[in-house]
Amino acid sequence: MSPTTPADTGTPADAPYYARHIFFCLNERAGGEDSCALHGAKDGFDRCKSRVKAAGLAGQGGVRVNKAGCLDRCAGGPVAVVYPEGTWYTFVDQDDIDEIVDSHLQRGQVVERLVLPPDVGR
Repeated sequence: MSPTTPADTGTPADAPYYARHIFFCLNERAGGEDSCALHGAKDGFDRCKSRVKAAGLAGQGGVRVNKAGCLDRCAGGPVAVVYPEGTWYTFVDQDDIDEIVDSHLQRGQVVERLVLPPDVGR
């Protein structure tokens, strides 16, 4: 049995609404404790959101850029994670964000140099 296609989208009913989600930790800890917010996370989120929109990647079947609270990988901050792959990134500047958008979000190619090592936690 094949899935039905909703008339308004042309997309199979069992297809994910977004092809990819990227979540940016924007958590800010009390008392000045180290957190992603102190390392430019909001700037990275804003840059990613505008680049995704400008590239025509936003919306159904494309990419969703989301804010997140603590993702519990503070030692690598700032951090972002791309799903469905579950690829964790750290980034330093707008060039890193541009590379994540151009390579991973647009073409599905992981940016190995920005991947957060699996042993980095809180």
